[in-house]
Amino acid sequence: MNKGYLTLVLHAHLPYVRHPEFEEFMEERWLFEAMTETYIPLLRSFESLENDGIPFRITMSITPPLMEMLEAKDLQEKYIRHLEKLIELSKKEVGRTRSEHPTKHKMARYYLKDFEETLVYFRDRVQSRLLEGFKHFQDNGFLEIITCNATHGFLPLMNRYPQAVKAQISQGVKTYEKYLGRKPSGIWLAECGYVKGVEKPLAEEGISFFFVDSHGLWYAENPPRYGVYRPVMTESGVFAFGRDPESSEQVWSGDIGYPGDFRYREFYRDVGFDREADYIAPYIDRSGARVNTGIKYHRVTGKNVELGKKDYYDVEEAHRVAYDHAQDFIGKKSAQVEALYDQFAGVQPIVVAPFDAELFGHWWFEGPKFIENLFRCMNETEILKPITPKAFIDDSLTSVQITTPADSTWGANGYNEVWINGSNDWIYPHLDEMAERMTRLANDFYDETDPVKIRALQQAMRELLLAQSSDWAFIMSTGTTVAYAVNRTKQHIVRFNELFEALYKGQIDEKCLEHYEWIDGIFSDPDYRLYAVR
Repeated sequence: MNKGYLTLVLHAHLPYVRHPEFEEFMEERWLFEAMTETYIPLLRSFESLENDGIPFRITMSITPPLMEMLEAKDLQEKYIRHLEKLIELSKKEVGRTRSEHPTKHKMARYYLKDFEETLVYFRDRVQSRLLEGFKHFQDNGFLEIITCNATHGFLPLMNRYPQAVKAQISQGVKTYEKYLGRKPSGIWLAECGYVKGVEKPLAEEGISFFFVDSHGLWYAENPPRYGVYRPVMTESGVFAFGRDPESSEQVWSGDIGYPGDFRYREFYRDVGFDREADYIAPYIDRSGARVNTGIKYHRVTGKNVELGKKDYYDVEEAHRVAYDHAQDFIGKKSAQVEALYDQFAGVQPIVVAPFDAELFGHWWFEGPKFIENLFRCMNETEILKPITPKAFIDDSLTSVQITTPADSTWGANGYNEVWINGSNDWIYPHLDEMAERMTRLANDFYDETDPVKIRALQQAMRELLLAQSSDWAFIMSTGTTVAYAVNRTKQHIVRFNELFEALYKGQIDEKCLEHYEWIDGIFSDPDYRLYAVR
């Protein structure tokens, strides 16, 4: 008997990093690594499930910046060159490891085969358009793709400017429609950042649901009867689903989470750092900075084992472990919904398990295989069934509690401190002033007909949206590639202000404008009038 549901939500996002002015750019590797290790492996797992007739249901946000990058021709071409270099390196590794260790040699051959198959899948199977691959599974009813606000802007810290919030949400919906040909049913609010009132522009855009972290429902104005295990409806008619804390702990806890198993691949040991400089130089950053190649020969081994003492990794053994862990997870979820079903007197709970998509494959190499096995195991039980949020609302929701969630995020400690602290608080006076100035531009040039001025207004909007990306504040807070995040933020601020001044002076430098459109060309048709107060 079906006693409850599981909703697996994967949040696929990367900041908009596209540098057409360079043949190679180190931070573009973020996208290439995610494509190789997460997005394509997920699509291949979905394909395996579809071919075997397994009725999987999964929800996935693909953010507007990621959609824009996946559809960029120059990035597609760069990615093919990236894969070709990995194949070249893998061939060298096959020869080199033959005399080093049999398990290393086995893995070198595995990587060569995997990179070659990845290239064939990307270039030939989906004609370099991964979005078409995901769209296939949405069209066939297995995948529910939802949107995100335009540039993953952190809405709780721009709530003083309703027009800025509206623009972030509206552009996110518009980009989704452009690439997927339909309206999104739901949205992933960047950083799971909810603040009271944000549901109103969601309702205006026809959004049916969003997600909050657990405490967003625990501390709601009227705490819901079923906690995080049934959605609530806001006063605007938009549903809020709460995250299940148990699922997060089981998968991603630093102490008990599955990825820490000693048989899984060690992320931090890579030939990009292990091999001598002259040998690896053609396959790392042109500056000589060491980077991950994705060729890794070692396993976790143990929590306290030094990197240099890690044992060799065997992918076949790891895949067997991934199946065992999928069985364990489904067993625990089945027991959880049985207990909740009894506690709720026969009302079916929904367990919402959201994760960053890049956890599966990039950070946890075996993650896509875990997801595939998860649905295979779920197919063998009647107690727990997979479902998407829209299907749950349409088919299984007979009554609902109306309440307002508490302000919340899924960041460290649950609120805003990751995105506003001593390392990054300097950006917000600039972002606030830019939002105010953008509103002034939209009001003053609302009926503008001059094509050059319209282009400048659209580019000013792009620069504001790009500056608002939560990724830059996050990077400053966590201390990774800080210089790049600071530089990107400052560049967008400067470019916006240049355009602002030029518009009011009536002295637009078209060559400069064209350059900004080229290097910051996210969104083909942004509507700057969204910022107007009417």
